[in-house]
Amino acid sequence: MNNSIIRFATKKDMRGVLVLIHELAEYEHASQEVTVTEEDLIRDGFTSNLFKCIVAEYEGKIVGMALYYPRYSTWKGKTIHLEDFVVTEDFRRFGLGKRLFDEVVLEAQKFGAKRLEWAVLNWNDPAIDFYTKIGVEYEKDWYLVKLREDQLNEYAFTTKHALFE
Repeated sequence: MNNSIIRFATKKDMRGVLVLIHELAEYEHASQEVTVTEEDLIRDGFTSNLFKCIVAEYEGKIVGMALYYPRYSTWKGKTIHLEDFVVTEDFRRFGLGKRLFDEVVLEAQKFGAKRLEWAVLNWNDPAIDFYTKIGVEYEKDWYLVKLREDQLNEYAFTTKHALFE
């Protein structure tokens, strides 16, 4: 892929990043879960600085992306969480994914991260194979836990009164 470029995303790239987010959600059988908009990505990534994004560009088109953000581990210190990492299907197996991943690793090192972490679905064999080849450590004793927005709202409503009584 001689005509490909790996670089930090700009606001203008968020439309292409959103296309990749939708493609990844479809691959993960969760298309209905995507509610983020291009405007959300611009605001959260460039105004609020909540995340950073590295893109793979080929002939002017965004064909891959890695979106990550800092976290803090009470045991280890500074951590980077890789939220999403995807290369569009037609551009897989040309090394773009490895180049994107390598850039995230370099950014984690520059940040002084003690750990780079992410989640992978247990049935995503191509991703698991890629990660296994680079020697990752899998956490088998932990569950990924979450509350959806509606659950957060319900929980907050039922608990906020108890805190101040």
